[in-house]
Amino acid sequence: MTKKRIFISMHYLELGGAEISLIGLLQALDYSRYNVDLFLHRHQGELMQFIPKGVNLLPEITAYACIEGPLTEAIRRGQLGVVWGRLKAKWRAKRYQPKDTSLPQNAVFQYIAQEVEPYLPSLEYYGEYDLAISFLQPHNYVLSKVRAKKKVCWIHTDYTKVEFDVDAELPIWKAFDHIVSISPDVTRTFLQVFPSLESKIVEIENILSSEFVRKRADEKDITNEMPKKEGRVNVLSVGRFTDAKNYDNVPDICRRVREQGIDIYWYIIGYGDETLIRQKMKEIGMEGYVVILGKRTNPYPYMKACDIYAQPSRYEGKSVTVREAQMLCKPVVITNYATAKSQIQDGVDGVIVPKDNEGCAKGIADFIRNIQLQNDIINYLHNHDYGNMDEVEKVYRMI
Repeated sequence: MTKKRIFISMHYLELGGAEISLIGLLQALDYSRYNVDLFLHRHQGELMQFIPKGVNLLPEITAYACIEGPLTEAIRRGQLGVVWGRLKAKWRAKRYQPKDTSLPQNAVFQYIAQEVEPYLPSLEYYGEYDLAISFLQPHNYVLSKVRAKKKVCWIHTDYTKVEFDVDAELPIWKAFDHIVSISPDVTRTFLQVFPSLESKIVEIENILSSEFVRKRADEKDITNEMPKKEGRVNVLSVGRFTDAKNYDNVPDICRRVREQGIDIYWYIIGYGDETLIRQKMKEIGMEGYVVILGKRTNPYPYMKACDIYAQPSRYEGKSVTVREAQMLCKPVVITNYATAKSQIQDGVDGVIVPKDNEGCAKGIADFIRNIQLQNDIINYLHNHDYGNMDEVEKVYRMI
């Protein structure tokens, strides 16, 4: 029997929710039935080591590797077309008139994709695939550079919480055979922006392995980094330092919880620009109480060791780290972002608190004091498997 061929495209495999969910998908695929080619723009990131042996990692192509990163690097590597495309995209982004200036401006990413695309080599010499997957937007490259019987792209975020050029993006989404949404709430918010695409939506949850998470959680003793003391509450958050994660408000939330007489220490694992977080820590005297651990290849021992896992986000698609903390039976607190109710059942397998700093701090403090509720949630998590490797069957059905 001839194996079906699957092509999957991703930027790189740095630590991040989309990247971790891609590793979950790769671990779930049946390589006795499918030949899988993985195309990464850059062969970099801590998660590279977890690519399964059955995957064929395609060679890195310089032009694609220069889509992101310093322009000086692209010039040094001779990618003048890519440089010109990126400069044109930057010029277009400056001329773009956003409808909502309060939201993060994401139009430039679609402009980069459009302007750089003509200077990228075709990937059609790899032949025709039965299914081509663009796992993270912008999705232009899989659409124009790959030959496949069916093409699928993924949504990972709440599209009502970013400002972008709808007219530039709609034709790209529309051209795919299916659009994969990771949760009902992600579907709902996406369709608020692109209502004409409803017929293309297929819901597939982020594929995660409980066994993988639990095994890695036992690989390291982190007691020295996250000390256990009587009466002390260690809270942990994991994620990139971006506007979406709201870590710049963690110092103020932590201060408000401490003012209620709770000895809370808030640890943050992630990477990106720490400047604003550290500035807020210094301004309100939370240095030493908010601890930036930085990038960690394996965050799971820290999840296992913390008392409470918190995701204080402004917006999310469906947080991978929340699901991983639940796999480790941790009491979870998340803010009431638009997709929160598709993430957890409030009071059953976690707690949802208000997004404003005062309400968030009160919700966290109340949860810390409510030992019975914490224990009930822990018991519930112990009796439910949050792994979902069978979601991969939905991928097979699209071929």
